[in-house]
Amino acid sequence: MTTSEDLFGEVIHTYTRAQAIADGALIDVTDMAREAGFRVPVAVTRAAWEDCVAWTDWDSEDQGVHQDQDGRLWDVLWMAFIAIHGTAAGESQVVYHLYRVPRDGQSAEARLTALKLVAGPGDSGEPVVTIMLPGED
Repeated sequence: MTTSEDLFGEVIHTYTRAQAIADGALIDVTDMAREAGFRVPVAVTRAAWEDCVAWTDWDSEDQGVHQDQDGRLWDVLWMAFIAIHGTAAGESQVVYHLYRVPRDGQSAEARLTALKLVAGPGDSGEPVVTIMLPGED
C-alpha cells in the first residue's frame, strides 16, 4: 500500500483544527450550532467571523443599528443549516447567502453576502463543519 509519505516525502509540519481553534484562526461555535440543528462540531474562520458575526455595543451606537453578536451568529448558523439541507447527498461544500449589516462604521442596511460551508474530517477523522468566506480554503 502506498502512503502519502511514499508520494510526498516526510511530513514537515501539520496544523490541526484544535491548534487553529486555540490560535483563534477558527472560532468554535459548536454549542450554538447544536441549537441550530447541527450534529457535528462547527467552527467559523476568523475572516468570516469578522465579516458576518463580530458586533459590539459600540457598533450599534456608531452605525445606528441595534444588533448583537449572538443574533448575527445565529443568522450565519441557521442559514448554513438550511443550505446544507438543500444540498445533494455527497456534496462536501455549499456556498450560501445571507443578509448582514456590514461592520464598517456607517452602514445601516443589510447587504447580501456569501459564505461557504465545508464538511470534512476533523483531526481524528470525525465529521466537522467549517464556515468561511468563499475565497478561503
